[in-house]
Amino acid sequence: MQNQQILIDSLPTGKLVADNYRLAESAMPEIGPGQVLIKTIAFAITAGTRAGLQGSASYAGAPEAGRVMNGTGVGEVVASNAPEFSVGDHVTAATGWQAYSAQDAKLVTKIDPSHDPIHYLGPLGINGLTAYFGLNEVGQAKAGETVMVSAAAGSVGHMVGQMARIAGCHTVGVCGSEEKGRVLTEQLGFGSVVNYKDANYRQSLKEATPNGVDVYFDNTGGMILGSALFRMNVAGRISCCGVVSQYDTNTPEPGPRGIPGLLVNNRITMRGFLVFDFAEQYSMAREQIHTWLQSGEMISLTDEVNGLAAAPDAFVDLLSGGNVGTRIVRL
Repeated sequence: MQNQQILIDSLPTGKLVADNYRLAESAMPEIGPGQVLIKTIAFAITAGTRAGLQGSASYAGAPEAGRVMNGTGVGEVVASNAPEFSVGDHVTAATGWQAYSAQDAKLVTKIDPSHDPIHYLGPLGINGLTAYFGLNEVGQAKAGETVMVSAAAGSVGHMVGQMARIAGCHTVGVCGSEEKGRVLTEQLGFGSVVNYKDANYRQSLKEATPNGVDVYFDNTGGMILGSALFRMNVAGRISCCGVVSQYDTNTPEPGPRGIPGLLVNNRITMRGFLVFDFAEQYSMAREQIHTWLQSGEMISLTDEVNGLAAAPDAFVDLLSGGNVGTRIVRL
């Protein structure tokens, strides 16, 4: 029996193309002491992994061709040399884009049987935890405040806006199409949305934030970050999560104007973070998010494609804004 994998065939020099990857077969992985063999059920495709291919994400390691594309997956344990895992357990791990993977047990998380495993690629996984801690611990959002979110229809952004709404904030989402804007307001309860592709974007943002912005959750950097800086209130907080405007290009936008002047004059806090900073609090956050999902206060949007071979095209499409919610590949 062979293991199917998507390998990085070449590192992109400009925009990512599907031909930067290739589908390959290899021998089934063998597990050693303290390891488990996981059969992948599904994995997430996220914009942040594009930064890893650039070498601009230190946590992702150095990019190189010939290895399995990295990513978080959920799966089923099909063999175990670790006493804490049994065959049949549902788990989440850094499976990568492949059908089977051997994992050290200490790097595998067992999924609560009462939880939907697919939620560990979205609201109960890295995306949802990033939204939770970026909004609450880094952004320090409080009831009555205005929270602005960029890439608001994306895997992280669509959850940030809902969490802000639940906290009693007015939520303003920035997205790239009228269709996405309707999803945000009609399905997810965003207070208002602004299309950054609109020629009147800056005026529209001003009208959507008449009382200014208290918390800006930044997934994009670039021009949208620049526009947010000029709407920030005194003592506002900017939670820097990602820089999607700079991932898939060799000519990234320049940094925004007004730094550090606007930060100084308005006493703005601008803080970058990685979700791993909050690993000790994952369990608490997951229980809270699970409660919101069960009550219907929060919904998880997933954008699914089927089959390992579909992953490269799905990634290219995601980087051009083709997804709504969390894009996952089901095997």
